[in-house]
Amino acid sequence: MRKLRIIILVFILACFIYPNVFAQDYDIVILNGRVMDPETNLDATKNIGIKDGKISVITDDEIEGKESIDAKGHVVCPGFIDLHQHIGSIPFGQKLALRDGVTTPLECELGAYPLSSFYDKLEGKSITNYGATISLPSIREEVLNPKYKSDYFTIPLDMQIQDESMFLKLVNVGTKPNKEQREKISELLEKGLKEGAIGIGNPVGYQTKGQTSLEMIAAQKIAAKYGLATFLHGRFSSNNPPESGILSVQEAIANVGVYGGGLLIQHMHQQTLANTDEALEFVDDARKNGLKVQVEIYPYNKGATIVAADYLVPENYGPNMGHDYSDIIEQANMKPLTKERYEELMKTNPKAGVIFLGIDDEGLNRSLAFPSTFVGSDAFPLVHSETGALAEDFDFPYEKAQGHPRASGTHARVLKMVREDNLVPLMLAISKMSYMPAKFMQENGVEQMARKGRIQTGMDADITIFDPSTVTDNATFDLGKNGLPSTGIPYVIVNGVLVVKDSKVLDGLYPGQAIRNKVE
Repeated sequence: MRKLRIIILVFILACFIYPNVFAQDYDIVILNGRVMDPETNLDATKNIGIKDGKISVITDDEIEGKESIDAKGHVVCPGFIDLHQHIGSIPFGQKLALRDGVTTPLECELGAYPLSSFYDKLEGKSITNYGATISLPSIREEVLNPKYKSDYFTIPLDMQIQDESMFLKLVNVGTKPNKEQREKISELLEKGLKEGAIGIGNPVGYQTKGQTSLEMIAAQKIAAKYGLATFLHGRFSSNNPPESGILSVQEAIANVGVYGGGLLIQHMHQQTLANTDEALEFVDDARKNGLKVQVEIYPYNKGATIVAADYLVPENYGPNMGHDYSDIIEQANMKPLTKERYEELMKTNPKAGVIFLGIDDEGLNRSLAFPSTFVGSDAFPLVHSETGALAEDFDFPYEKAQGHPRASGTHARVLKMVREDNLVPLMLAISKMSYMPAKFMQENGVEQMARKGRIQTGMDADITIFDPSTVTDNATFDLGKNGLPSTGIPYVIVNGVLVVKDSKVLDGLYPGQAIRNKVE
C-alpha cells in the first residue's frame, strides 16, 4: 500500500513539474486562431486539438501535437458544406472545392442513379466527404425508355466523362408517364431511399413539359415518409405569368404543406428573378408556419447550363426572363451568342455548355444577405479550353479549365463580399456556408450532419482556416481565368486529416467519408 502511495505521489508531482510529458498527444493542433462556431457563437482566440478524426479540445491552454498549424491572424471555422455540387465526385472538382474551403460537396439537385454505384465508386478514393440524393430524372428515363442503360450512368458526371450530356441523353424529358409508369417511378425512388440516398433530386426545370404535378406530389410524399427532403430546380424561370418562377416555389411548398418532409429550393434567384424578394418572404412565412423549407443562393448573377435548357428557349428567355441572345455566352469560346449561332447550336450541338445572365446585381446581393438563405455553388463541369474534354484529373492545369467560375470561387467570393461590401456579418456568412446547410440536412433525416458544420468538442474535424484580410476568389469569366483556385485559405482538414497545406491540395490522401443514410 505504501509503495502504491509513493507511485501516485511521484506521478502527481511529475504532472506539475513536467506537464508536457503527460499532455494529450494530438494528431494536429491549431494554435492562436480566431475560432468561430456559428451554432454557439463562439468567437475567440483559442487552441484546438484534433485526435482520431474528431475535435478533442478547444482551449486557452498550450497544447502540442504531431503536426502544428499556427493560425494567428486566421479564422478557424467549420469546413464548408456545399449541397449543390455536380463535380464533387471527380478529383479536379474535389481539388477546386478544397481550395475554396469546401470539405463536404454533395450532389443533391440532380442526384445519382444507380445510387449504390455512386457510393461504391468513391469509397476509399475521395479526398472530401461525398454523398448524393436519388435522381428522379434518371429514374423517369429508365421507366420511359426501354433502351436506357442505367449502368452507363454510374454517377451524374459519368455522362460528361463519356462525352454525353444527361439532358440530351434523356430523350423523354417531355414525355408524360401514365399511371402505371408513375407507380414504377415512385417504386424506384423509394428503393433509392432504402439504399441510403440523402433525399430526392428533382430538377424539374429541365423536364418542364413532361414531368407532371402528380410526379412532384409523389416525390415529396415519398421523401416525407422517410423523413427526408427533396431538392428542387424550380419548374419555371420567369418573371411573368402564367409560368412565373414564384409559381414553381408555390407548387413545391404546397406538397410540403400537405405531406411534410423538407424542401431545398436551389439557386432560387435564377428562377424567381425580379420577384426574388417576394419569393424569399413567401418562403420565410412558410418556415414560420413550421414547414421545413430553405433557399440556396450562389453569389453570381450568371448561371451555367446547356444551350437546349428549357428556360433558354427564345420565347422564355426573352420576354419572361428579360434578356436576349447576347446575354448568353458560349462556353467553348466565351463569346455572346447571336440568334444565328443559337439556332446553329440547337441543330448541331444542343448539349453545348453556355453561361446565361439571370437576376440583376442588386437582387442577387439582397438574396445572399437574406438571413435564412444559405450558399451553394451549383459547380458545373469545367472543360479543357483547347480540346473540350472534361477537366477531370487531379493534376488538370487550373488555367486550362473553362466554364463558370462558380466551380472554383463561390465560397471565397462570399467571404470577399463580406470584407469589401459588408454583405453580412462574418459569423453569418460562415453559418450560411457550414452550419445552416448541416442543420437543414440534420433536420431532414441525415443524422451524420449533426457532427458537421460546427467547431465543438466531439464534432468531426472538418475545418477550414482562412485569412479574412486576403481571402478571395480568383476565377472570373475571362478566358484562362475560369478555373483559377481561391486563395487565402491555406489549410483545410477533412475528418482530422490535413489535406490542404500552405494552399496546396495534398495528393494521395483519401479521408473523405460517405454521407449516407442507413441502407435497409
